[in-house]
Amino acid sequence: MTSTAKQKSIQNEKDLISEIKELCLKANAIILAHYYQAPEIQDIADFIGDSLDLSRKAANNDADIIIFCGVHFMAETAKILSPNKTVLLPDIDAGCSLADDCPAEEFQKFREENPDHYVVSYINCTAEVKAQSDLICTSSNAVSLVEKIPKDKKIIFAPDKNLGRWVQKNSGRKLKLWPGSCIVHETFSEEALLKLKYKHPDAKVIAHPECSQNLLVLSDFIGSTSKLLDFVSNDYSDTYMVLTEPGIIHQMKKKEPNKNFIEVPDIDGCKCNECPYMKLNTLEKILDCLKNNYPSIELDPKIIKKAYQPIKRMLDMSI
Repeated sequence: MTSTAKQKSIQNEKDLISEIKELCLKANAIILAHYYQAPEIQDIADFIGDSLDLSRKAANNDADIIIFCGVHFMAETAKILSPNKTVLLPDIDAGCSLADDCPAEEFQKFREENPDHYVVSYINCTAEVKAQSDLICTSSNAVSLVEKIPKDKKIIFAPDKNLGRWVQKNSGRKLKLWPGSCIVHETFSEEALLKLKYKHPDAKVIAHPECSQNLLVLSDFIGSTSKLLDFVSNDYSDTYMVLTEPGIIHQMKKKEPNKNFIEVPDIDGCKCNECPYMKLNTLEKILDCLKNNYPSIELDPKIIKKAYQPIKRMLDMSI
């Protein structure tokens, strides 16, 4: 890109941001952005966080319109917690491979085959699956919540098998796992990680528990996106290999500009572990959804009512 073209691109972005902020003010709208969003979206957001934290921000805010820059299940969760607010998703096709891995109809059959099981579902699932669950969890609180379930209860854990195995190991509870997985966390290369560890022997490996077991055993710290962010701020090391969607590195660099963060290549050898769904949202689409009040998240009131109960149970148990 020539310097003239680059300057024009920067000016266009500034104009977009200015118009977005003006329209947000007029519409009493706020922008929520997940850690995996593109840097320019994170930088204009009113709040940045993980999916549950953002949904809480949506519920405990007097905005009329929530622009949720994340993926579909996250915007659904915000709608469940704020049914009277307009929740907009800049790109309606911003889905989630993990949520797609657990269709509500098939999950219902799975539950019916195990009628004596208590159902714990990771928040990364559809509203319809949440509505079939007894308890919702996040990667931050999954272990502590499972530990609180009475010992005599059999437990189904869905939809992420990798997170489920990690919860099983750390809680000491036997879990019946739904066989779902995240395309981002499944594609990291063990071979590439080992080579990087050899090249950077003093670096620490930090991983999201959605990663496969062979990667978790090579990690120095395992935690949710927010816990990974906290770890690099509180830890004494200066270099980290990051085993999660690289969007989080933008916040890590902002918090710790003097530290180094290394993306781990995928199984094809490229640094392309970006979530293709997260990156569907753009500044242009944010502007369009503000202008058109669309696409909005619409859920059956019965689903909202049913899905709210296991989320509320999680919030009550997390106190």
